[in-house]
Amino acid sequence: MISTLNKTILFLSLLLLAFAGKCQQNNEKILIDEVAAVIGGNIILHSDIENEYFQYLMQGSTKGTALKCQILEEIMFQKLLLTQAELDSVTVTEKQVDSELDRRMRYFIDQIGSKENLEAYFKKTILEIKEDMRDKIRDYLLIQSVQSKLTQDVKITPSEVQEFYNSIPVDSIPLVGSQIEVVQIVKVPAISDAEVANVKEKLNSLKDRVKKGEDFATLANLYSQDPGSMTKGGELGFVGRGELYPEFEAAAFSLKPGEVSPIVKTKKGYHIIQMIERRGESINVRHILVIPKASPADMIKSKKDIDRIAELIKKDSMTFEKAATYYSDDLTRVNGGMLINQYTGDSKFSPDEIDPNMFFIIEKMKVGDISDPVIFTNEDGQQAYRMLKLKSRTEPHKANLKDDYPQIQNLALQIKQNQAISKWINNKSQNTFINISDNYKDCNFKYSWIRINNQ
Repeated sequence: MISTLNKTILFLSLLLLAFAGKCQQNNEKILIDEVAAVIGGNIILHSDIENEYFQYLMQGSTKGTALKCQILEEIMFQKLLLTQAELDSVTVTEKQVDSELDRRMRYFIDQIGSKENLEAYFKKTILEIKEDMRDKIRDYLLIQSVQSKLTQDVKITPSEVQEFYNSIPVDSIPLVGSQIEVVQIVKVPAISDAEVANVKEKLNSLKDRVKKGEDFATLANLYSQDPGSMTKGGELGFVGRGELYPEFEAAAFSLKPGEVSPIVKTKKGYHIIQMIERRGESINVRHILVIPKASPADMIKSKKDIDRIAELIKKDSMTFEKAATYYSDDLTRVNGGMLINQYTGDSKFSPDEIDPNMFFIIEKMKVGDISDPVIFTNEDGQQAYRMLKLKSRTEPHKANLKDDYPQIQNLALQIKQNQAISKWINNKSQNTFINISDNYKDCNFKYSWIRINNQ
């Protein structure tokens, strides 16, 4: 229920709004205004259920009354959390709401291609779309806050993990695909003063062209090296404070509409920024990014540096992991060079989660092997050298505590958290006014909502 709640709110908010609007325009006779349930002081309309029902069908779910009952129970859970938020006087600030709205807008704009496409689809401005979503987002943040409090003290012990694993029937133990662990050492070449000067000269030239009347967005499309915004004329969409590099943010928030900043240096490279619009503590800007490139001489020096490190390791003067800690120019040095899977938070990767260029190298290696130094492009768009060590590789197997403890632990924790949520729902529903429409009296709910209605 928890994961479905988050998925529903996070990914379907805009589509729900679109569907609701189209239902009203088409005057479909689906009991739009009929009350399906009341939880505390929160009302669930039949249209709320139909909207989400439509979205589930769009995702391939099997239609039928059982699905509508499941959706109703999920919404009832949300409303119960909202009722608790009211009782606990939980609040969220407008800044929090605006920040979440801006984040959602960036996501949807990325999905649909551009701000203009989004506005054209909904026949509304971005501001109007955000206002339509504002109440839903505020409720989402309140729900998230209460839900986090319900599970924040739930912990799992090693003995509980083992007990959970032992409780799984042998024929139901899941199959785990091949997983690998990789350690790396990275050497990023220094950028020469001459190259930095060339970059600044280029950006100053572009800024002068804007002053003379050329369109900033067109120049960004032609010259910016930021793949995420260059095709959108350098536009980032609305962002709040704390979402940008500090240097970039300081310069951007100081601009007036249409004004172009001086050159700004960040970890990513060098930028010029143009203010499009400011709304309170949120801004929409364009930028042109130019990334300094290492010269051939700089690359040769970096190659010599990593070759020397390789020699130390080959002579057993230093372990790969210790060399990564001392000499690597990448943040992974704090983990002894160990790569961390951003999706799971641990060090294991399935083959499809590894960068293809990296996987092409390590798939031919044995555990403990170290690759030759190779050129790659890092997250900041800079060319660098890296060496890779294959730390471990598992073959496809049934999950076991030795090889898959973090995954089993996480699953056991999720189940324990769900049990805490279930207990809370059963207790809370006994002391909350709940009324469910007779249209849903035959639903086979997981929790005892109906019993309260009949007392």
